[in-house]
Amino acid sequence: MRDVLIFSGTTEGRSIAKALKSGGASVHVRVATGFGAEIMEDDRIEDVRVGSCGGAEGIAREIRSLGCSAVVDATHPYASTISEHVRQACEATGVPLVRITRPASSQDGMVVVESVKAAVDFLCNTEGVILATTGSKDAEEYTRIPGYKDRVVMRVLSTLPSVEKCVSLGFEGKGLVCAQGPFSEESNLALIRQTGASWIVTKDSGPSGGFQEKVSAAEKAGARIVLIARPPDSGMGFEEAVKKLEGILGIEIAEKKARRVCLIGIGMGKDGMTVRSSKKLKDADLVIGAERMLASAGIAGKDTLTEDRAKEMADYLRENPQYENIAVLLSGDIGFYSGAKKLLENLEGFEIESECGISSAAYLCSKMGIPWQDVRLTSAHGKECNITGNVRTNGKTFALMTGAEGVRSMCAELERYLPDVKVTIGENLGYPDERLTSGTPSEILAKEFGSLCAAVIENPDPDLSCPAWIPDEDFIRGEAPMTKSEVRTLSAAKLRIESDSTVYDVGAGTGSVSVLMARMCPDGKVYAIEKEEEAADLIEKNKTALCTPNVEVVRGTAPDALAGLPAPTHAFIGGSSGNLMEIIDVITSKNPGVRMVITSVTLETLSETMDAIRSCGLIEEETICVNVSRARKAGRYHLMTAQNPVYITVVRK
Repeated sequence: MRDVLIFSGTTEGRSIAKALKSGGASVHVRVATGFGAEIMEDDRIEDVRVGSCGGAEGIAREIRSLGCSAVVDATHPYASTISEHVRQACEATGVPLVRITRPASSQDGMVVVESVKAAVDFLCNTEGVILATTGSKDAEEYTRIPGYKDRVVMRVLSTLPSVEKCVSLGFEGKGLVCAQGPFSEESNLALIRQTGASWIVTKDSGPSGGFQEKVSAAEKAGARIVLIARPPDSGMGFEEAVKKLEGILGIEIAEKKARRVCLIGIGMGKDGMTVRSSKKLKDADLVIGAERMLASAGIAGKDTLTEDRAKEMADYLRENPQYENIAVLLSGDIGFYSGAKKLLENLEGFEIESECGISSAAYLCSKMGIPWQDVRLTSAHGKECNITGNVRTNGKTFALMTGAEGVRSMCAELERYLPDVKVTIGENLGYPDERLTSGTPSEILAKEFGSLCAAVIENPDPDLSCPAWIPDEDFIRGEAPMTKSEVRTLSAAKLRIESDSTVYDVGAGTGSVSVLMARMCPDGKVYAIEKEEEAADLIEKNKTALCTPNVEVVRGTAPDALAGLPAPTHAFIGGSSGNLMEIIDVITSKNPGVRMVITSVTLETLSETMDAIRSCGLIEEETICVNVSRARKAGRYHLMTAQNPVYITVVRK
């Protein structure tokens, strides 16, 4: 005999039924609600019935009738009556009982009582609105609270018996909320604020029952939790229960296939999801995502985890093996600046599937009526991004924003560098209050925006010229020395700068090399270190005139001025004030793999460079001497005028 009778809630009962069936056992499931039966039927469990079998005696008859070898109690932690009946029936029939429990939650800062009756006794001596989430079964207890019709809001299942019972007790109108959980933190918070609740009465339904989301919402709203303590429970975890049942039944449950995690891009929300994504979501036994993702996907009757941190998601899944088919909701498309990449790094051992969604870039461009195949895609959401540098060289640039503050920061920078471009802000894309606003950077700065924003910036006259060549005449000149165009172009080429490099320009002078390098690494950063105030002011003017906001002027003398800067990938040293060896020591201590170019105009500086190479243990790749002559007109003739020779030395550690 390998028949097993399972009394089930949803999650644990569903998982144990599937596991036992895979091992060849005959599974008989009894659930409390029609919803629980629907879930089991989705898993092709043939014998599923609603009801408790008629108390301990009825359960005993059912055990004998089925010829069960074991009984599993996987009911809700607070279903103490049915659990007691199951226990009594197993004692009467001599059939082994396996009780599966959920881990309990922290109770810090809560009012903990033994029962709903005790909670009501406590609340009778308090003031403020009460949100009761303990179900319709105990609704009558709350009628003992003075003025309960005005003070108590009941949240119950949206089933006819639950609603009729509450209405018969006087809970109706704003005093009755009917919905199917589990609920996200966001939906809990909205209800608490809408009702003005000061007290939340709840049971500890554990992680899979949405308990933590309820607690977090209460904390944010400033409401107190009144917790009904769990009845004493001597059950076991899911994995232990599986092993015990294997021993009782003499079967070996087939080794589980790799648990499946599906990464779903939800696009702009439920209505914009693909049919296949909706099906994967429907089939999942656990749905994970940030509050906004869970709320916008329209989930009902699913176990949920409100979480957007990759490691915490993975840890939760490993601690809760009962979940076999997991959906992770990600905003927009999973391949466009989503958390998918980081999550994949933490999900070793899981079977991974992915479903794409409509990206915010494609959606916003469609709303604007423009193609997006030639749009430069960027993101300033939670990270640095040189949006202005991208706008300068592209006709259309898309940027994800960090809320209203990100919009203000971007437009303030565009107003300084590119004041005539057109900015379109897409706000709350896909939501009922979606809004598109267009204007110049200064016009957009005058408006208010919410927290969900993306932008398309259109530049009718992008600079498509080679970034490695800027004529000397384009720079604002002063008394500070300026590296000539041929030397700065060749020096920058020898550095082999990449698009996202972090570069030091030591002894930056007018900033001509800094500006050139900044154009060569639009996704990186150039730190222009200059000790002369007048020269530093000049760098600021040139970075504005030549549209390179990724140049940061550092006023001071190297090496001291380098102390608080991030480690460089590359360094150009055009002036050292006699501190060359110390400067190299500091730079290489920050990054031993840094690539450096040192220029020398005098033989003494070249000699100092050679000494520094030997003393600092550097590898000299090459030293070249550049002699540039420029033609000048003399009547109808051209005479060549020689410039000072410059020595360019390329070194690495």
